[in-house]
Amino acid sequence: MVKKLDLRVKRTHKMIVEAFVHLVEQKGYENITVQEIADEAMINRATFYAHFKDKQDLYDFIFRNAVEAFASVLDPDQIVQGNRLKVRQIEIVLTNIYKRIQENRKFFLTIMDGSANEMLRKQIEEILDEKYAHIFNRLKITENDIEVPMDFILEYMTSIFVGTLHWWITSDTQMPADHLAKLVVKLVGNGHLTILGIEIEH
Repeated sequence: MVKKLDLRVKRTHKMIVEAFVHLVEQKGYENITVQEIADEAMINRATFYAHFKDKQDLYDFIFRNAVEAFASVLDPDQIVQGNRLKVRQIEIVLTNIYKRIQENRKFFLTIMDGSANEMLRKQIEEILDEKYAHIFNRLKITENDIEVPMDFILEYMTSIFVGTLHWWITSDTQMPADHLAKLVVKLVGNGHLTILGIEIEH
């Protein structure tokens, strides 16, 4: 019985999220109401409120899911060995992220807008900090005897990642996910991380 209930909750969640994303695409976040989301999802308002407090709560739920999708594939054990970055592995990881985003393009378009874009940057930065700080700190990166601050590196990597991602999903480019991954790795790896004393393993 509990399993059946769980499935029903998941299905209703999915319907509400899909309705929300569809409406945001059509009319923009500010212009839609809970009633419209409920109508689009073919549920009543009471059912909506049984799942989410309000429109913002629904937005936050979608946002958390998006960030968790990033977090789940940014596992340092997979891509770092000592102070060597396994570039091929990073390309695979990034390709998987980009493919997932491509499959849910509408979903990600709703969270790559204005202030949401900034929130996404901050949260990815926090994930990188949490997962990678010990690695960067161990490297004690210096450039011409000036120590490069940890938060500078995180901000820099996040900017490239979020900036190129924003371009990819908002432009009309036909660039496939694996090409984008290669390009981003080239940008970050070959140019900048090598300068910072991180070895690149091709």
